Amino acid sequence: MRVFVTGASGWIGSAVVPELLSAGHDVTGLARSDDAAAALDAAGVSVVRGTLDDVDVLADVAGTTDGVIHLAFKHDLAFSGDFVGAAEADRRAVETFGDALAGSGKPLVIASGLLGLAPGRVATEADGHGPVEGGLHGDGPSARHATAEFTLQLADRGVRSSVLRLPPTVHGRGDTGFVAALVGLARAHGVAGYLGDGGVRWPAVHRDDAARLFRSAVERAPAGTTLHGAAEEGVPLGDVAAAIGRQLDVPVRPVPDTEATDHFLWLGPMVALDTRASSAVTRRAFGWTPTGPGLLDDVAAGSYTDGPD
Repeated sequence: MRVFVTGASGWIGSAVVPELLSAGHDVTGLARSDDAAAALDAAGVSVVRGTLDDVDVLADVAGTTDGVIHLAFKHDLAFSGDFVGAAEADRRAVETFGDALAGSGKPLVIASGLLGLAPGRVATEADGHGPVEGGLHGDGPSARHATAEFTLQLADRGVRSSVLRLPPTVHGRGDTGFVAALVGLARAHGVAGYLGDGGVRWPAVHRDDAARLFRSAVERAPAGTTLHGAAEEGVPLGDVAAAIGRQLDVPVRPVPDTEATDHFLWLGPMVALDTRASSAVTRRAFGWTPTGPGLLDDVAAGSYTDGPD
């Protein structure tokens, strides 16, 4: 297959690309910078210059390839406070792909999230479907959720669409995401903190395991499929804090709710979301057996604390 990958040089994309290439697929990657273009070219990827705002470019490339894996998201915009703007750009990109692939039977796989999906219980692939409050034009998180539901509905337009929901931490050496942010906060405060009794849980997956699942999805996920990329159902954040504390040799302490914003900054609302997620249906349907290290093993191995390689 000739697969178009957005976010091809990003944290997840840079694992998905070699996974696709090793399976014999040709890859075209979207690059928004000279550095990204150079990295993709060196990896043997055909490079298309552009951003998510270049919808004409997205449409042209999608229409000439055999399928799309959409990983790009304007995280810099979202984390600067404009999550709505980032979600709107994501929606426009997915709508563009839907129009370009309509009636073709070609695959469109997009990344979505598990955080907060089914509070109080274990979320399954059957959860989170149906109308979304605010729809495509709601606030940032709800709009992104609505975009995932819109993607699944593209099955009715002859697109082999699927959504791969990912944990908040897709971990591994070099990750600069949420766990890296928690490490940075522990360094800054001199303490590895957690909320409450430390029992808030997050699902987790190693980046290489997630990459294998994206390849399976683009190759053979039926139209309208939801996949869960959760290798671990729920890792207590108190245990994550303890592992960080051991690596940094700093104390591990609970953070009172009244101090959560000061300690965790923009991560405050997220570390309060107890989320567990099953991937049992995905494992059975795709023969997916995660083999990478667990999150706590990755932290203990210094993946977040050893500094640059």
